[in-house]
Amino acid sequence: MTGRTHDMAAFTALSFIVLTQPLPNMTMATGLVAVVANLIGGIAPDIDQPTAPFWRNLPIGGVVGRVFKTLIGGHRFLSHSILGVILFGIGWHFFLEVMKPSFPGLNMTIIWWAFMIGFVSHLIMDTFTREGVPWLLPIPVKFGIPPTKAFRVETGEFVERFVIFPLLIVLNAYLYYTHYQTIRDILHHQLK
Repeated sequence: MTGRTHDMAAFTALSFIVLTQPLPNMTMATGLVAVVANLIGGIAPDIDQPTAPFWRNLPIGGVVGRVFKTLIGGHRFLSHSILGVILFGIGWHFFLEVMKPSFPGLNMTIIWWAFMIGFVSHLIMDTFTREGVPWLLPIPVKFGIPPTKAFRVETGEFVERFVIFPLLIVLNAYLYYTHYQTIRDILHHQLK
């Protein structure tokens, strides 16, 4: 899937959870940072590509990206597995703990969860692509839905661009429309 589809899928997953589950009390700042963390989580597994936007935006990102790709085994390897979810979750938790003293008003647990929701949504979306995902790494088998590769989505092509991405937008609209009162309650509580 392309970056914009991963962003939309991450946001959709976060929206679904926020609108259907009881929320803990949080500040508006925590909510905004959580949305950003969710979007970062939505593209984080592709950090294993030297051409990823993350690497392109750094001065020597291409070089560092190639080294990083080699260290984690290449594209759709470690970062696209359950083991990768665990390792990235630990790394993100460590990062947030280091940042916590500088941002005492932020609930780092909520931010961690938002990142992880985005991260897992990325793997779920990539499971529908031709290449599949090695969920059970170190077992080197890539899983995909449906099991027959010919019926899976090709990244950046017609089905993703004109079916999946628009459906994610419609799903978001549906979620926000059907949970309007929840949104009002959240905003009312936050803007007191």
